Amino acid sequence: MASRPTPPHSPASSSVEETLVQSGAEEWDGDDEGAAGQVEAPPEWASKESLVATADRGHRLDAWLAVLAPEYSRSHLKTLIESGCVTVDGSLVSTASRKVVPGQRIAVLLRPTAQSQAFVAEKMDLPIVYEDDALIVINKPPGMVVHPAAGNWSGTLMNGLLAHHAGASALPRAGIVHRLDKDTSGLMVVGKTIEAVTALSRAIADRAVRRQYVALVHGLAPDAMEVDAPIGRDPVSRVRMAVQGAGKPARTDVRCLMRTRARLDDGWGQYSAVECTLHTGRTHQIRVHLSSKGLPLVADVLYGGKPALGMGRQALHAFRLGFIHPSTGEACQFESPLPSDMASAWRILQEAAEKAATGA
Repeated sequence: MASRPTPPHSPASSSVEETLVQSGAEEWDGDDEGAAGQVEAPPEWASKESLVATADRGHRLDAWLAVLAPEYSRSHLKTLIESGCVTVDGSLVSTASRKVVPGQRIAVLLRPTAQSQAFVAEKMDLPIVYEDDALIVINKPPGMVVHPAAGNWSGTLMNGLLAHHAGASALPRAGIVHRLDKDTSGLMVVGKTIEAVTALSRAIADRAVRRQYVALVHGLAPDAMEVDAPIGRDPVSRVRMAVQGAGKPARTDVRCLMRTRARLDDGWGQYSAVECTLHTGRTHQIRVHLSSKGLPLVADVLYGGKPALGMGRQALHAFRLGFIHPSTGEACQFESPLPSDMASAWRILQEAAEKAATGA
């Protein structure tokens, strides 16, 4: 190992190189105390209103609305009530469990569900490293979600891509062919045409896209190791993945870049910086493989890591990406420097390693 390691560096760039592998309720008839302010509806929002029939006496408001607007789920209608989209006789209400009274006029603004807005274009400053007619290379910052999902129905990379170029709406997942976890930073390639999406997807499946990461981990890593262990859903915790005999094949090559003992505010600790090369792309693969070897990522609480070195998110960055260009056939390679949080953590480890080497 080098006595003075350096972090992945240089502005993101491209080059042509060799082929790369790789719910009680009470009756009511007035305002709800504490009701939310009334929502102003954009012109595209629909609305419905109706009088409560005698036969509907005693029904919950959300259940009554579910009959008025059966195209929406009861849970979504409850959200509309709580967020100021429902009035009774012109007064805002906010309690879904209250009972309706015959003769009341109830109106609802039918705000679309979050899910229905998931594939809507949103203008944003995309961190583009490279772009041509066939593809885009993105340097994803930590905190950006790639695909819309529960809790993140907007503001995702996909939403940004739909606004970035017209062709994205005709492509599967707006051209996204692989992903990074929300708190992982680094390089991703996105196709702009169906031909590019198909070629890149096949290349990933054939392990002909080179994806390399830098990770900061707890513990002292060996000089090099290959982790060839299948990964599947953790049977105890469904939010985690785990090494499972019945899982899908997964392989990660690991090379140690630096290891040291460092004295921090909470005392002494052992840390390593490692380079990881993916040969497969399973969910949480690097995090699971390293944790299985007693080397959890710094700040990766889900897999046994702890916040340290100033890191508030898992210390993982996709620093190098290589693939054959789907249109030109050229071999392309892109690199991304460590983001500021990981660069700072790297310097802390490097200084500790230098002190250890000199006996200081």
